[in-house]
Amino acid sequence: MYDKICTIHTEGVSELNGTILIVDDERGIVDTMKAYFSTQYEVLTAYSGEEAIQKAENQPDLILLDINMPGIDGLTVCQTIREHVACPILFLTARMESTDKINGFQAGADDYIVKPFDLDELAARIAAHLRREQRRHSQSIVRFFGELAVDYSARTVTVHNEPIALSKREFDILELLSLNAGQVFDRERIYEAVWGIDGDGNSDTIMEHIRKIRIKLAAHTLHSYIETVWGCGYKWNG
Repeated sequence: MYDKICTIHTEGVSELNGTILIVDDERGIVDTMKAYFSTQYEVLTAYSGEEAIQKAENQPDLILLDINMPGIDGLTVCQTIREHVACPILFLTARMESTDKINGFQAGADDYIVKPFDLDELAARIAAHLRREQRRHSQSIVRFFGELAVDYSARTVTVHNEPIALSKREFDILELLSLNAGQVFDRERIYEAVWGIDGDGNSDTIMEHIRKIRIKLAAHTLHSYIETVWGCGYKWNG
């Protein structure tokens, strides 16, 4: 049955350390992927959405998440854990419609892989995402903007040492703007930088994310760190 889901090759797979969580209600798929990746990573497995949420507490470095599962589906799992898990989430699904991809990215996914898939290609995508995360964490950068401090390696924002809870996308937007203080970014450019050039969502979502960031910052400081440049976009006002 599994040969209908993906094709398997064994050459040219990058070796990287880390922990990945594989979630799918079809045990054959999970077992095959676990056997394939266990020589490169510590592999955690889950066979339902409920179990995936529990296993996510182990803070894996990357999650492979099937969308179409009975009970709690992959979209709901992603939405539930995304506020608390910053690691890349890659959807694995047989769905082909663009609306499904849009829903996946809006739920917080970082990549979208359609079945049937090639395991070598999947391995390459996993390695690329993990390398990106490693580069991000290896750069220990902390910047201070008055009373606000942004730790880009720990992905935390504090005001007077009080933490401000931002979602992954909210922090990504704040990171982009604050690292380029004074530079104006329109919504399309922010969307492309945060969601990627292959993102299938709508740049209008940037307005909602900016609104949420402002509300969270306003609860801790009177300073307006994100300024609207009417007709152009947004810039960081540090």
